[in-house]
Amino acid sequence: MTTLQEPIGSPFGAASTADDVIAGIDLSGRTAIVTGGYSGLGLVTTRALSRAGAQVIVPARDLDRAEAALAGLESVEIAPMDLIDAVSVADFANGFMASKRPLHLLINSAGIMASPLRRDAAGHEAQFATNHLGHFRLACLLWPALADQGARVIAVSSRGHQIAGVDFDDIDFERRSYDKWVAYGQSKTANVLFARALDRRGKGHGVRAFSLHPGQIITDLARHLSKEEMAGFDALDAHGKPIIDPARGMKTPEQGAATALWCATSPLLEGMGGVYCEDGDIAGINQAEIGRKGVAPWAIDDEAAERLWTLSSQWTGCSC
Repeated sequence: MTTLQEPIGSPFGAASTADDVIAGIDLSGRTAIVTGGYSGLGLVTTRALSRAGAQVIVPARDLDRAEAALAGLESVEIAPMDLIDAVSVADFANGFMASKRPLHLLINSAGIMASPLRRDAAGHEAQFATNHLGHFRLACLLWPALADQGARVIAVSSRGHQIAGVDFDDIDFERRSYDKWVAYGQSKTANVLFARALDRRGKGHGVRAFSLHPGQIITDLARHLSKEEMAGFDALDAHGKPIIDPARGMKTPEQGAATALWCATSPLLEGMGGVYCEDGDIAGINQAEIGRKGVAPWAIDDEAAERLWTLSSQWTGCSC
């Protein structure tokens, strides 16, 4: 395993916001695709990119909800796509490729968390299928456009990747009992491994990939959690409002979107890639003495990244 997982002295930190990170960045003439770009952190990301001058395309499973959330943003367009549906992803990607437009940024922000067991049409567990395979398929189908512009690809992972690595013996919980948190952790580890493997393939074309932990933010991502589970996170105050404490990773959506935007736009990352970031900087490797900060060693293991890439290519029929 080789890695450059160490902070580079970014001027940003845990409390930095989307506006802080995007200030002074001119994205005029740039095109970005933001999955999940109409809710939660994705919506903040879309708005920030639009303010910076980018044309933003938001693939959406719920078109009515997306249109309501993005109303009034003239530089944003919406197209149908459901990450868990292979045909839907292919239709979106093929439509974009047919438009012959350049693609400078792909931000994979959509995802599901701790959901009950269900499977996609091919039998893959839904969190892995949505959070990883859907984004893998999308990136590979968009590869010619990404490579043409030397784009950046951003995988929004989570500190939840520390829950579990990828169980290559039973990714889809066919033999082991289903645990929604283990499944979530596995899918978030897959996001980190995906960015690492994509960066290895892309850097010769100028394509660089990054993964990140945005912070602990109360959004619609938590829709599958019970009141008891929410209470266990100690994330809400006595009035049921989210506790905001960036030093502990508990952030507003504007703070949560900052690291993805930093990965997507920071000139400090020129010539770099394949790294996991948090709090507006490259993260170190997780160790017991630093608590939950940093990236788990299993998520930056090149052998695991290549194994996952090969398997994902076989399962999706796609590769870069």
